[in-house]
Amino acid sequence: MLDPSKKLVYAVESVVDIAYNGGSEPVRSREIAKRQGVPHRYLEQVMQRLVHAGVLRGVRGPRGGYLLARERRRITLGQIARVVRELEKMDQKEAADAASDLADQVLQPIWNEMQEDMMIRLDKVTIEDLCRRATGLGIARVSDIKLDYTI
Repeated sequence: MLDPSKKLVYAVESVVDIAYNGGSEPVRSREIAKRQGVPHRYLEQVMQRLVHAGVLRGVRGPRGGYLLARERRRITLGQIARVVRELEKMDQKEAADAASDLADQVLQPIWNEMQEDMMIRLDKVTIEDLCRRATGLGIARVSDIKLDYTI
């Protein structure tokens, strides 16, 4: 019923991809977009916000890309969700009409409580937890894929 937004899913997938596949080398957003099946235009916007929030670090140049700004055990899903929530607020246009009393005084407090409960839970899940889960499920890393080149 309350599914995460596409931007949140893209942001989390991207950070996990960098943590899981990147190692010490920067990961290009185009590579992430291709691996995850994410539209590059959405991804780049989210990645820049994550850099400004101190979750990722951007590396310029021909071998540039993105790295984690801190250890993956120190980055939570809650931190990523807050960055995306701010981005989505900027994208949303304010409704011209005021909400009804029922929506304002009865429903909104319930949505706010649910959102706070969700954020508490997301703050307990780290990128390290998700990487361990991926390893446990046998999801291949980019470095694990054997490439056969003929030049």
